Amino acid sequence: MANAYNTVSRDQFPQLMDVNRYTQRSPDFDEIIARTEEHFWNPEDPDYIDFSTPWSKDQPILPLDFITELQSAVADKLDEGQQIAFANVSAQWTMSNLLHGEQGALNLSASLAEMFVDPGPQEYAANQAREEARHVHGFTNYMIARYDGKALPPGDTLAALLTTLVTTDVVYEKIVGMQMLVEGLAMGAFATLYQKANDPLLRRLCQLVMTDEAFHHKFGKIWARATMPDLTEEQHHAVEDWAEECFTTLLHNLVNAKQKRLLYPAFGLDPEWVQGALIEVFTDKHRRKLMTKSTDVFRTLIKTLLQAGIITERSRPTYAAWVDMEELASEGDGIVGDEIAEEGIAYLKEINAGKRKIVRKINEARS
Repeated sequence: MANAYNTVSRDQFPQLMDVNRYTQRSPDFDEIIARTEEHFWNPEDPDYIDFSTPWSKDQPILPLDFITELQSAVADKLDEGQQIAFANVSAQWTMSNLLHGEQGALNLSASLAEMFVDPGPQEYAANQAREEARHVHGFTNYMIARYDGKALPPGDTLAALLTTLVTTDVVYEKIVGMQMLVEGLAMGAFATLYQKANDPLLRRLCQLVMTDEAFHHKFGKIWARATMPDLTEEQHHAVEDWAEECFTTLLHNLVNAKQKRLLYPAFGLDPEWVQGALIEVFTDKHRRKLMTKSTDVFRTLIKTLLQAGIITERSRPTYAAWVDMEELASEGDGIVGDEIAEEGIAYLKEINAGKRKIVRKINEARS
């Protein structure tokens, strides 16, 4: 299987020293590699993001109507102050899981750089590892600024999926699972937080991260366009089945009362009761309604797989149960968050151009 994806196992480094390999570089990823400097930012430089921006703990970081539990009978058991406190610990849980996700993406990118035989995707994977490290840095700074550095453990589903994706040597599992699904989910989540968060520091962090993530998501789509047409039927089925499995797991398990059970006891809430309260409100009918919106993260995931040629008639019914597949196919190539990312890149270009001018002036003065 590895040969179909032009990779080697991570213990086969001698094959990467083949004298003919270095010039056998595909140009598919050159454009996104060349644009890496456009979206450079430094989490320690307040010109890009100022983590000293104040925020009162009496204010909800995320709107109360954004918190799933507070749209159910759970809200009736909490007074106004408790609702704000619960909203903020829910935000802490969300930010913690985003931090864990970025750590997973960092390790996965590094592992891909060890596996690719083609120097093109190998260089991009190395670039992405650097950018994911920047995201870990940024979200760590946010946890320090807002939660005294106290990150919460990851949800069971996310932890299990990230562990599988990082440790597997099956390249399509890594790329479909992380670059297409998890990165697509992240783009949707960051876009929603950018639009909805009350905290301007969080909005700024999400936009900066999105300037990188938009390219990470493109990497998966470029890989699919270059790879999927040449797969055998058996190989295509393997990719398709893995994508379907990941999508279903994320859809049904990523955010629910079981995943967030450690939050409830401090508010006198029984996790099993919370689960029942959520089931009463958030039915499959409600979920389908949410997926009619272009901003819905799971709609974005289906769109990504459809455009990549991964969904066929074999798996189509799984996705058609949730969205109008014909309508989805007629939409453009862009995904939610692309415009926000491009606005961020334009801003970063201005900052970085100004910094380069300062460096040139310093060098001229020294000479």
